[in-house]
Amino acid sequence: MSKRATGRSETVESASGHLLVCRCEEVSIAQMEQACRMGVDTVRQLKMATRVTMGACQGRVCRQLVESWFYNQVPAARREAELLSQRPPVRPVTFGQLAEGGSL
Repeated sequence: MSKRATGRSETVESASGHLLVCRCEEVSIAQMEQACRMGVDTVRQLKMATRVTMGACQGRVCRQLVESWFYNQVPAARREAELLSQRPPVRPVTFGQLAEGGSL
């Protein structure tokens, strides 16, 4: 069957698995689906299994999307009292300070 013969929904469905949810850690929907199939039953376990929300932004960009997606996929999952946390740096550090290598 040629690519033109496949329906639009099949194309969108196959492309959606490669859609990145967490750009910092490059975690795709397919990776999160695989983690759910392996028995992940909380958002925190999903985070530990895939590193989603653990990148440079610490979940400020993708956290709400990840939580919403997870609870739609696993409606029976127990809701955690504490949502995924964000951990911004204690204090900003410039690249110049990092390059110097001295004490910050």
